[in-house]
Amino acid sequence: MKKFLAFNILKCYNLICETLITMEVYEVANIKSAKKRAITNEKSRLRNKSIKTNLKTAQKAFEAALAENDAEKIEEAYRNASKKFDMAASKGVIHKNAANRKKSQLAKKINA
Repeated sequence: MKKFLAFNILKCYNLICETLITMEVYEVANIKSAKKRAITNEKSRLRNKSIKTNLKTAQKAFEAALAENDAEKIEEAYRNASKKFDMAASKGVIHKNAANRKKSQLAKKINA
C-alpha cells in the first residue's frame, strides 16, 4: 500500500498531539480492523515523536546548564531530564536500559 490514509491534525496541546482524524481514503485496506490499526499507529507515532523531541530538548537544556557552570541550574536540568527519560521509558518510547544509560551519562558529566 503506497498511500494508506491521509491524516489531518486539528488540535495540539502542549506538544502532545490530540488528533482528530479525518480519513481521506486513497488506497486503504478494506478490513475495518486494519483501518483502525492505521489510525492507532498514527496516533502513537505522533505521541512518540513528541516525547522524543522533549527528550532531546531536556538533554540540550542540561548541556546548556553545564556550560553555564551554575550548580543549581545543572541540578534542576538533571532532575528534569531524568524525569523525562523515566517517563519515556514507562510509556515504551525508549527501552528502560536506554533511559538508565542516558541518565548515567548525564550524571557522569556532572561529576566530571
